[in-house]
Amino acid sequence: MKCLILAAGYATRLYPLTENFPKPLLKVGEKTILDWLVDDIGELADEFVVISNHKFAKPFADWAKVKGGPITVIDDGTSTNETRLGAVCDIQYAISTLKLDDDLLVIEGDNVLDFSLRRFVAYAKKRGTSCTMRYWEDDEKRLKKSGVSEIGEDEVLTALVEKPQEPRSHWCTPPFYYYTREDAAKIQTAIDEGCGIDAPGSLVGWMCTHSPMHSMVMPGKRYDIGNLESYQQVQETYQGIRGEEV
Repeated sequence: MKCLILAAGYATRLYPLTENFPKPLLKVGEKTILDWLVDDIGELADEFVVISNHKFAKPFADWAKVKGGPITVIDDGTSTNETRLGAVCDIQYAISTLKLDDDLLVIEGDNVLDFSLRRFVAYAKKRGTSCTMRYWEDDEKRLKKSGVSEIGEDEVLTALVEKPQEPRSHWCTPPFYYYTREDAAKIQTAIDEGCGIDAPGSLVGWMCTHSPMHSMVMPGKRYDIGNLESYQQVQETYQGIRGEEV
């Protein structure tokens, strides 16, 4: 399994903190956000691929050199928020550049978790399909800003819509995805057929209509660092945020 970490955003809502520094390398406690994620997954991935934009490729490469281990940093060549490729194209860019032919754990690099992603990997391997996670959200305003899933019997994922005007369920989908090797090979087809490319959940919306997928209930909380206020809140509570062992 390869772990693809989406880190090509520009985090404009965190300016000036991230104007010249990538959000995933901000510290939460004694470690960076990226360190928390990589250390949690550990040996379950035989390679970590950090997908960066051109502006922040060097800071990520410097981090990877110090971190050590099987980490590859990919520069997608973009330099501004307006010219970014979009998450789905970044995934395919990494697949094509590195000629990846394996199961993929795809995660956004700006989330801190109070649970281990090892649970999710174990769930996906047991199911034998591509998988997502989900959590219940009562607030309709938040649903309209999220990826909303529809779930059938036996946790089968039947649909996912990004930022729906009329949400059809209360199941939100966080940015953690497991794609089987066979489904990863379909991503270019998804793009060619007009799949949305900006939000990574758009790929799931296409994929679940072309392959069986399952959705696991998220076993804890995620802390999405989207602005200065949310970063401050995570900093204040980081002592309780630890990746548990499965």
